[in-house]
Amino acid sequence: MRGAVAEVGEEEALIDVMGVGYVVRCGSRTLQRLPALGEEALLHIESQWSESAGLRLYGFGTREDRKAFVLLQAIQGVGPKAAMAVLDVLSPAELASAVAREDKAAVGRASGVGPKLALRIVTELKDKPITDGPVFLGAPATTPAAPAKPAPTGDAVAALMGLGVAEVNARRVVEAAAAKLGDEATVQALIKAGLQELGR
Repeated sequence: MRGAVAEVGEEEALIDVMGVGYVVRCGSRTLQRLPALGEEALLHIESQWSESAGLRLYGFGTREDRKAFVLLQAIQGVGPKAAMAVLDVLSPAELASAVAREDKAAVGRASGVGPKLALRIVTELKDKPITDGPVFLGAPATTPAAPAKPAPTGDAVAALMGLGVAEVNARRVVEAAAAKLGDEATVQALIKAGLQELGR
């Protein structure tokens, strides 16, 4: 999702995507790295639906952060809040390093993650590809990851969802439009083609 930062709270940010405001839950590391109000931000979104809370959007500064969030939640006992807490104290590279060293104390620094859950996280992530880069067994690397190139398809899907289109339908028509229009298609062109497809 790419849009202007409209508001930043303690646990979430309001992102304005072409006039539609999206409330995105973010960890403290992500919130601290957001640009100033009114400036454009790029967030990698993981959307989740529940009967009680409806649609919730979780935002991350990098694809690896989002990937680690999804991997963490696949572990029994780890919900969105605990997964966010782990990623607040450990970057994906640092998490991969902690898992490789079986360092459950590092994972246990996360708020709400006790020793048993930390051990389960380290054990279950042992053979999972948390990060695409090399895993350092020593001190964690401090070099920030380069920002990923924004994908117009993601912005187009987000915009259609903002118009009330179900995510599965939005993805279907945007992917079809992207295949037809090619890699150079703009967000606006994808949205227009998607709406035409939905109107058939």
